[in-house]
Amino acid sequence: MGTVVDDAASVEFHAFFERHYAELSRLACLLTGETDTADDLAADALLALWHRWDRVRAADHPAAYARGVVANLARTRIRSAVRERRRIALFWSQREERTENPDVAGVVDVREALRRLPFRKRACVVLRHAFDLSERDTALALGVSVGTVKSQTSKGMAELQRLLGAQAVPQRVHAAMARTGEASGRDR
Repeated sequence: MGTVVDDAASVEFHAFFERHYAELSRLACLLTGETDTADDLAADALLALWHRWDRVRAADHPAAYARGVVANLARTRIRSAVRERRRIALFWSQREERTENPDVAGVVDVREALRRLPFRKRACVVLRHAFDLSERDTALALGVSVGTVKSQTSKGMAELQRLLGAQAVPQRVHAAMARTGEASGRDR
């Protein structure tokens, strides 16, 4: 008997999905201004609706409920993007304008070693040591757990130490990234 209810709910949800997915995607696009993100937000909203389908289908206006979920997800996405832009702006505003006696070879070595790391390890190392983000902020920026940030940062730093053969890898990464920012600022 439970399967019949589940099958009926599944059929009903599928019909709801077919009727409203395009509309929810359009709404997400208009709210965020990001075409690429719109489909993801609509899919995330529909997944959330599926998990609460019994409540949603009992609502007076399920489509309005769905639009509210998309609006909340879009708001979260926009806030996250604003926070990220602020962090980047803060990072660039705090960097030193000039570096005395830059270690160009060191910068090249660190950049090459970073390129050899897998993306997640590289991202954790750069966000933690070059951008000075906390473990929590790094986890939020990458959409992973704090534990993942800790392990990936630790493994990435160990690999950098192996590649660079240096004891002060965090300072070298920080210094190299600060100098990289100066160089790329001039190149633009």
